[in-house]
Amino acid sequence: MSDYIVRAMAADNQIRAFAAVTRDVVETARRDHNTSPVATAALGRLLTGGAMMGVMMKGEKDILTLQVHAGGPLQGMTVTADSKGNVKGYVGNPNVCIPANSKGKLDVAGAVGVGFMNVIKDLGLKEPYLGQVALQTSEIAEDLTYYFATSEQVPSAVGLGVLMNKDNTVRQAGGFIVQLMPFADEKVISRLEENVQKINSVTNLLEEGHTPESLLETVLEGFDVEISDRIPTQFYCNCTKNRVEKALISIGRKDLNELVQEGKEVEMNCHFCNTNYVFSVEELKDILRRCK
Repeated sequence: MSDYIVRAMAADNQIRAFAAVTRDVVETARRDHNTSPVATAALGRLLTGGAMMGVMMKGEKDILTLQVHAGGPLQGMTVTADSKGNVKGYVGNPNVCIPANSKGKLDVAGAVGVGFMNVIKDLGLKEPYLGQVALQTSEIAEDLTYYFATSEQVPSAVGLGVLMNKDNTVRQAGGFIVQLMPFADEKVISRLEENVQKINSVTNLLEEGHTPESLLETVLEGFDVEISDRIPTQFYCNCTKNRVEKALISIGRKDLNELVQEGKEVEMNCHFCNTNYVFSVEELKDILRRCK
């Protein structure tokens, strides 16, 4: 498998950890949405974080949604993921282009801007779980770290990275999420903090040839690491013409009738994968007939 996530425990179950390589996931998103390099980097980080958070969920039909609402030129991002490693997402402005930051890197924080992030978990209950946090750095990894600490009360370390080629395709993408269990002792906490501080860049590690397994070995150096699962991950959108048709039905008979009267075909776009679905006038008439 090219892109995959590993799940592991360490330090006698005092630490749980996830790591992923997501180059194909992020490249698919870049290609589908024709995103600029900085938009690719921002969306790629959120897709990678979302994919790992998705597989944390237990239920077959559980859905995670991450929404970034912020004032930067990127105009926000949305990512959804399930518990099987499927993830999809889009940005508000895929063409955003701004100067590099002071370190000469893609300025993700500048593109995202100041704002907040929603984490929505639909676990099949009456109401979905909603957590909301203010963006701390708008670099995504630190913002997810802050979310885990404040909304879920789980001390975590999140590392995410996307590296672009000169032709604007994705060279590397991946990341890790490491979390302390409530009963973790001080020695374990201190050692983990030391390890995390040594990691200066996820993309540097990926460039060195690290896999999800060896990423975790680096982050969890000095601990016994037990990998319990390897889960393929992919950019996957479950949209179909039938699903889009249901959206058309939902606008109601009056608006549908107006579309029919105009006598023109209608094109509907899926935000997540940028696929266009065309409905002819005859198809619109058929939908209108079936619309109550």
